[in-house]
Amino acid sequence: MMEDLDAARIAEYLHVTPDQVQKMADRGRIPARKVGGQWRFSKAEIHHWLEERIGASDPEELDQVQKVLDRVSPTAVDRPIHELCTVDTIEVPLNARTRGSVIRSMCGLAAKSGMMWDAPAMAEAVQTREQMHPTALDCGVALLHPRRPQTSILADSVIALGLCPSAIPFSDRGQLTDVFFLICSYDDRNHLRILAKLSRMIVDDSFLAELRSSTGPGDAWHAIKACEERLDEL
Repeated sequence: MMEDLDAARIAEYLHVTPDQVQKMADRGRIPARKVGGQWRFSKAEIHHWLEERIGASDPEELDQVQKVLDRVSPTAVDRPIHELCTVDTIEVPLNARTRGSVIRSMCGLAAKSGMMWDAPAMAEAVQTREQMHPTALDCGVALLHPRRPQTSILADSVIALGLCPSAIPFSDRGQLTDVFFLICSYDDRNHLRILAKLSRMIVDDSFLAELRSSTGPGDAWHAIKACEERLDEL
C-alpha cells in the first residue's frame, strides 16, 4: 500500500514550502492526486519522479536535479563512485550478447565485492525493472538498477561496470548498448545521488571515449576516477 502524504509532509521531504508543492501539483509538475479536494502524494512516486528526471538529462537539467537532491538528502553519505565501483567489480570485455546474460553477468560482478550475496535475486529485480522501463540511453550506456533497494541482500551500496566489445540491442526501443553500469544502492536517497553522479559523468564524451578504449578493468577504473575528479573540481 502506498504511503499517502499531504503537501506539508512532501514539502518537508523535498525541503521546500507547502505553497511550492501546491503550485507544482496544480501545474502537473509532480505526481499527485486529489482526495476530498486536497492534493495527496506517495513518497515512492515522488522518489521515482526524481529518478526519471535524472535519467537521460542534459547537463543543465542535471544541475537542477542535483540542487533538489541536496535539499532532499543533505546528510546522505556521498561516497565517490570510484570507491563503490572497484577493479573487482569491472569486467573488460564483458562477453555477453543478450539482455538476460548481461544482467546475470553484471549481478555476478557486483557479488564479487562481498557487499551483495544473492546475485540471482538481484538479477531478477533488475530484469523486472528493465521490463517496466528500460534503462538504456541513446549514448550507448545503460544504468541498470532494481526498482527498489534490495536491502535484504546488500551490506552496502556497490556499483559494477561491464564493457562489451561491440554494442548489442538491449531494449525494445532499439538502442545499441555497450557500456553497462549496475547500481545496487542500499537506500533510496543514496540511489538518487549515485544515479545523478553517474548521469553527470556519462554526458562527458571524453569519459565515454576513455571507457571504450580501456584494455582492462584497471584502465576503466582510472577513467572513472579521473572523470569524477574533474566533476568535483567544477
